[in-house]
Amino acid sequence: MSIYPTLTNKTYVVMGIANKRSIAWAIAKTLDEAGAKLVLTYAAERFKSGLESLASELKQEAILLECDVTNDEAIDSTFRSIHEQAGEIQGIAHSIAFADKEALRGEFSEMTRGQFAQALDISAFSLTAVVKAAKPYFAQDASVITLTYLGGERVVPNYNLMGVAKAALDSSVKYLANEYGPHGVRVNAISAGPIRTLSAKGVGDFNSILSELEQKAPLRRNVSAEEVASTGLFLLSGMGSGVTGEVIHVDSGYHIL
Repeated sequence: MSIYPTLTNKTYVVMGIANKRSIAWAIAKTLDEAGAKLVLTYAAERFKSGLESLASELKQEAILLECDVTNDEAIDSTFRSIHEQAGEIQGIAHSIAFADKEALRGEFSEMTRGQFAQALDISAFSLTAVVKAAKPYFAQDASVITLTYLGGERVVPNYNLMGVAKAALDSSVKYLANEYGPHGVRVNAISAGPIRTLSAKGVGDFNSILSELEQKAPLRRNVSAEEVASTGLFLLSGMGSGVTGEVIHVDSGYHIL
């Protein structure tokens, strides 16, 4: 017997799928297995065909929509379309982050003002913009999750600017949870351990990070995207109905050291 909750006829939006290794893709597959009706967003037209190819592997047919999270009007338009095509929104998985690779290397203070603004806009403010745009269309017991990392809590070599962006994201989760809680909407973050995703390619000496976690984390192993997705399912479904404003670590316990 499956332990998965039943999400049949419930609409979930998954944002930030880059390829088959994306944690967002693992979340989409897990929601699909639970029967959810999926809306998958992509940043620009050039990413559409790749997402279409992935979406063809899902059990249920997904709706694909473009959403430029740097443009408030585009975000509003996307969520209007989601409501028109798929009804009220039960949940959103936000997995969007970006920083100039040069700002992840070398001395932290060498980043430019433009690099800082861009990283904070895309990686942190986009969550607030998305939740605000979705507000009129949320189901009464909706849930929002985003993906963060330990580098927002402590210094992680070669994470630099993205660490500041994740710290801002973590704080945004708490303030959004406080604001939207009275409306029945929960907002949480998952702090995933290091996983070989497209984003990870921008982090220098990533193999050393993986190796250290494997050697020192209480579970003595790395985590998988599927394990992160299972936690996402818990938070996005009724199983996590009493949880909001949290940053839940899925990192084999490494964060406690």
